[in-house]
Amino acid sequence: MWRKLKRLLKAAVLPTIFSGVCVYFAWHAVHGARGLDAREERLAQIAQARQELAKAEAERDAMERRVRGLSPESIDRDQLDERARALLNMMGKDEVVIPYGDGRRLY
Repeated sequence: MWRKLKRLLKAAVLPTIFSGVCVYFAWHAVHGARGLDAREERLAQIAQARQELAKAEAERDAMERRVRGLSPESIDRDQLDERARALLNMMGKDEVVIPYGDGRRLY
């Protein structure tokens, strides 16, 4: 009886170790630092970063348009006048001033 049990245990050791190693690698393939869960998280971070990039590019394009309007080759008189009045804190005789609240800026 003991021989049969001993032979059965010897036969089961190698498959048990192999199964344990397979379970270990399978768990890490899903939950590990480079597993499927981490991949989904990184894809979400990439999507968020792309949205922030698109927003930053839109802001940059708007700034470039404003700067292009103030360049000497193609000066936009209205934009130049508006910017000069804002910087010098002046207004025309026939204009009405509407103050902005705290934390809000024109530029």
